[in-house]
Amino acid sequence: MITLPPSERDLHAYVDGLLNEADRQTLDTYLAAHPELAEQVMAWQRDAQSLRAALSGDLHRPHNPALDPTLIRQRMRRNRTRHLATAAVLLMAVSIGGISGWQAREMTFNSAALPMADAVQAYRMFAVGGAVASDWNPAKASDVQVWLDDHFAQASRLPDLQSAGFKPVSGRLTSTEQGAAAMVVYKDAQGRTLSFYIRPPGERYRLLSPGSRRDGELQADYWSAAGYNYAMVGPADDPAAQAARHALKKHSI
Repeated sequence: MITLPPSERDLHAYVDGLLNEADRQTLDTYLAAHPELAEQVMAWQRDAQSLRAALSGDLHRPHNPALDPTLIRQRMRRNRTRHLATAAVLLMAVSIGGISGWQAREMTFNSAALPMADAVQAYRMFAVGGAVASDWNPAKASDVQVWLDDHFAQASRLPDLQSAGFKPVSGRLTSTEQGAAAMVVYKDAQGRTLSFYIRPPGERYRLLSPGSRRDGELQADYWSAAGYNYAMVGPADDPAAQAARHALKKHSI
């Protein structure tokens, strides 16, 4: 059962459609009374839909206008303008009503600036609970590195996690405002999943010092090298995932 005000984890579960009917209705009622938070949640939903379309679609289907780089840049500029305007209003509220009002709303903006937030969102949508169409032939494990090299010149090698029992099984190419991004899904013999995500740095995703963060039940380990940002995402408390993180540190961090 969710608590009010909702936590960041509750909001992500709402966006991902993971709440039960009672909790969803509770959050619907809360958002109706808090339009600023509701608008931020709607923006997350639009971003999730765009990412889902980019990662799960067929490469040869007709052009999707929603993924046009020019329109994406325009939408991001509008979002930044809206967030600045909202921040100004909230700053006035702080001066009148105290710091608590600011803290209650601050979480709605922080997630967008968290390191490799798009990598975590991609994992939630595509690495769990279903097969993802692959842009390379998973029957030939070596093909995935060739595929990455075609799109990410001079990028670091794909992590070798075989010592932890994980191997690449699918990969999808998507796009960001700064250029191509990709996710490679790993699985082990028990069906547990991890994902490797690569993207160019940008305004909100600058080059990163090695680190990790927990996002609900997931952990994202991130770093930068050779001009790109990387993340490995998987269950935070799973022993197999912990073994894979140990292998990853030997490989690249």
